[in-house]
This record gives sequence, C-alpha cells and structure tokens, in this order.
Amino acid sequence: MSQSVQQSDVVSLARKGNPDAIAELLSRALQGKRVRAKATRREHHLYVLLESSTLPDQAACIRVVQNGMFRLEAQGIQLVTVVGQQIGKQVYGWTHTLKFQPPASPIKTSIRPFQRSKPATSKLKPPEKSRTKSAPALTPTVKSQNVKSQSPTLPSQPIPVTSPSPQPIEAGAAPAAQAPVKVPAKVPPKTTRTIPVKSLIMAGSIGLLLAPLSGWLFAQPQEKVFGFFQQTLPQTLATVPQVAASAWNQGAKAIRVDLPQISWPQSNQNPAQPEGISASQTLKNLNQVSDLALTAIQNPVGPDTRIKLKAVGDIIPGTNYPSNKLHPQKEALFSSVKPILGGSDILFGNFESTLTNYPNSAKNIGRGLVFAFRTPPEYTSILQDAGFNVLSVANNHSFDFFETGFEDTIQNIDKAGMKAVGKRDQIVYTEAKGVKFAFIGFSYFPVHNNMLETEAAQAIVRKANENADVVVISVHAGAEGTAAIHVRDRTEYFYGENRGNTVEFARAMIDAGADLILGHGPHVPRALDLYKGKLIAYSLGNFMGYRTLSAQGQLGYSLVLEADLDPVGNFKGGKIIPVRLTSQGIPYPDDQGRSIGLIRDLTRSDFPKTPLNIDDQGVISVQE
Repeated sequence: MSQSVQQSDVVSLARKGNPDAIAELLSRALQGKRVRAKATRREHHLYVLLESSTLPDQAACIRVVQNGMFRLEAQGIQLVTVVGQQIGKQVYGWTHTLKFQPPASPIKTSIRPFQRSKPATSKLKPPEKSRTKSAPALTPTVKSQNVKSQSPTLPSQPIPVTSPSPQPIEAGAAPAAQAPVKVPAKVPPKTTRTIPVKSLIMAGSIGLLLAPLSGWLFAQPQEKVFGFFQQTLPQTLATVPQVAASAWNQGAKAIRVDLPQISWPQSNQNPAQPEGISASQTLKNLNQVSDLALTAIQNPVGPDTRIKLKAVGDIIPGTNYPSNKLHPQKEALFSSVKPILGGSDILFGNFESTLTNYPNSAKNIGRGLVFAFRTPPEYTSILQDAGFNVLSVANNHSFDFFETGFEDTIQNIDKAGMKAVGKRDQIVYTEAKGVKFAFIGFSYFPVHNNMLETEAAQAIVRKANENADVVVISVHAGAEGTAAIHVRDRTEYFYGENRGNTVEFARAMIDAGADLILGHGPHVPRALDLYKGKLIAYSLGNFMGYRTLSAQGQLGYSLVLEADLDPVGNFKGGKIIPVRLTSQGIPYPDDQGRSIGLIRDLTRSDFPKTPLNIDDQGVISVQE
C-alpha cells in the first residue's frame, strides 16, 4: 500500500473490505491499550489477530472490533474471527467470532470521521521489504451471500496475516470432529474494489463474552499511513465440525468455538497443519454461554434501535443563601412540566446550583452580578421525581461553597440514584436499551474538564469512545444574555472571562469521537446544527430559576430538547418541546411555541447550510 495514502483513503479501503485498512483502523482504536491488529480475509470471513506485550483484554477488544465493524459497514464481510495473542507466545490466548448479516432494508449510517488536526510530525516505520509482497490489483464484482446459509469457517492451519449591552443575570467568578474440508490451493490475491458500500450488515454476535456495542476510535492525527502487513490471503481453510454447523443453522447466536492451538507465523514459516476440533469438544464449547451473552440475545441491539434522550438547560430550584428564596412547596416546581419530561430513555439537565449545607461561600456576593446559589440537599427528591438520570455540575456555580459544596452536590445526586458529571478527568457511564452511554462535563474552568484545553479534551473523549457506544458532551460556555443569542465561530468573552469558541470546541469533540453536544450557560436558547451526523445544541437556555434567574423576554424562552439517536450516536430526528418560564422562574408548557420559532430562526441565520429542518410543531428532521 502506498505511503502516500491519506486518512480518507484508509477509511474508503476499509469500507470496501480491505483487511490491511481495517487492521490499521483497529490498531489506532486500540493504541491506548498497546494492542496492534493484523488482518486477513477469505471471501466473507475476516480474521483479525490482536497482539500485545501482555494478553489483550478480550471483553474490551471485542467491544472495539464489534462496534468498529458495525460503523464501518465493510463490504461483503459476514463473519469476523478475532484472536488475542501475547507477543512471543506460540499459541493464541482467546478467540471470539462475530456474526454479521444484511438488514431487511437498507439503513443509512455514517462512520465516525477522523479528527481534524495538524499534520503528523513523525512517521511510522515502513515494513521491511523482505517480509511483504505487493499483490496485483483486481476489480471483480463481489456478491454477498446470506450468512444464515453457511457455516462459520475456522483455519485448519496457521493463517498468514497482514501485519451590545448584555442582559445577564450573573457573572461567574473563577472558582477558588469432522474431517477438514479441502479448498483449492490457489487463492486470488488481495483486491481493490470499486463497488459501492453496502448497507449496514450487523445483526448479532457469537462468543463467550458477547459485549454491547462500543466506540470505534479514529483517534490518531496522522495524515499518512504506513506499515501495513501485506501478505496474501490464507491458502487453506476448514469448516467447523458438523455439530457446530447444525447449531449455527438452528439459530445459536451465542456460542464459543475455540480455534486449535495455532500460531500466526511470518511469511517464511511453514508449520505443520494442526489437528481439528472434536465434536465432543465443540458440544462442550456450545454450552459455555455466559449470562452476559444470554442477556444480549434476549435484548438484542439492532441498527434500527432508537434511544430517546431528552435534555434541558439551567436548573436552580431556589436558594437559601444569603437569604431564603425557596418555594413553600418544592414539589410544585416541576409539576407542570413532568409530563413532557417523561417518555425518554435518558433525561439530562444542567444543575446550576449546589446541594449542600456548607455555611460559607467562596464568592464575594457584595459585588454586582456575582451570585452564590445553595439549595438544600433534600431537593434531590424533586429532581429524581422529575425523572432526571444525569445532571451536569460543571458550571460557574459548582464551587460557590468551595470544594466541600461541590463534593456534597455530587454525593447527594448520586445517593438519590442519579448520576452527577462534572469532575475533572471524569467520565460517567450509563446504559439505555443495551447501549452504553458516556457523559463528560466541560466548562471554561480548570477545576472541570476545560474546554479551552483542546488536546486534553479530545483525549478524554477518545477514552470515553473506547469504552462506550455513545459519547455525550455537556459544556457550560459562551457569553450570557440576549446580546449573546447568536452563535459565532470565535472566542466569546463575558466580563473579561474567556468563555471559549463553542463552534470550534463542539466540532473538535465530534472529530475526536463525541456524538451529541449539549450546551448551556448563555441563559438563552441558541441555534442547533448537525456536524458529521451529530447534533449540536449550542444552548438550551434556562429551564428553572426560582427567584434566581431572570425570565424577561428571550431569557424566559425554554425547551425540552428531544433527540432520537441510533446505537452509535447518529442523530435520526428529534423535537423541540416549547417551555416558558413564569416571572418567578417556574417552567410550564408553552402552547404558543415561542422557543420553536426562535430556535428555527437562529438555526437558519447562524448555520444556513445545516441539513436540519425544524417545522412549526418543533419536529427536527435531517434533509437528505
């Protein structure tokens, strides 16, 4: 493969089923685990060898491979056998086979893009010429077969592998045995195909550790790709014993069939053919089904699965500092909007207060536009009752009562059965419909994950993407007030504070692997945009600010954002559910739909090329 191959070419080759390109992408995805992938292909069966100085972790590696192939839609590949091996060992450590098959109808998905970055300053060492040989390129027409009608094949001998004036409400100060079947000896060389990419091909998986979908990580900022392992396809293959084939045809979806004890040699090795798998051993392996595998079979995650996430903006249910501004009946605060908050798989909000009894504030509230909010810890009950699953505490009020107040807030949220996200270097995981979500909270302060530190921000997103299917970013950023209602691709300042470039940040996070960006902080709704299939909500405005947040004009326009996501985080549609705040900052459904018209106008104005369409009822769709 030419050293001048660009990143986009690698993705294109991988989607056409090129094993070298697939191996390179897998190697990048697993680089953090110090695992290198090699791959070879025989017709519809891809063989992947994962090597590391220690035996690669099976569950983590299978998660990456499975979700990677799910996203990649590699043409014609219906079975993927993954082998884990410790470098220097002559036998494999574990094996796992994944089954893929075409859906009933075409389903469009998008592969996660490479991050935007500067050209790499270092180059990978090209492989030694003596160990590789280029194969002539062919352009055959490949017809896919229905995987249900064939038995998964395993190697019968070692397989060669390819190696104005704002209207703010506050300003935040920085916080203080069957015989092997013979096959022809000659096998066509590797090919370069020009056939269009097929529709999604994932349906289920085979293996002892059947893991849910996980992040496919295109993480490394390299413009050129070298070091592909370029050997020809395996010369011989063997079928599994008839008993395994029978189980396959009868619909067994979670079996483990062990490979013989084989090594993966270099091209100059010619080892003897190993023994096959006995029928009795195969029957034993068929019974080795884990609880995790059974759960996955009973609750399969298909490409047509949709996860409904609802999100709201800033929440302050009242404060008792410096004086009592609490509602006499706290249960009434969410009563009007509870019906529109329900019906989701995940409900998210930005909690812009503290849940603590700590007496001393870190802020000098004697200065103008400086506020400290303290909400009694027992208010967690109304947040829980409203249905919240995840609450961000990464904002300019999280340290209003020093670190003690911050830690109290997180502990009180967690104790109530919800999840708080906002600590620096923290990733919070949750699950919905078998899909694993990662939440990361950002602000413009170094005590949280700092949106101003781009490289560190991308690194934590990549880490989350490696361990979850969908990565959601909560970011508190941008100037405040109606003068800051428009989104601009530039750094925003508010009373001298650098509050970041929200456009640049959101896109950089998606380039690094994020799937959904939820913004808050400006106290007004802002535009929506779609970037590489991922939804960006630049600000969700105020949602509740009982006697704390201004609700004048557009400061009182609010919403519940509904986003329908597929199992890998692509935005498939959604809705703006309009909300209005009373003069005291209590939310209620807005039958006039004011926030719908506002966000639609802002979206058209600020992102005229966006494929998003918002109709009069607030339904958000993606134009083809």
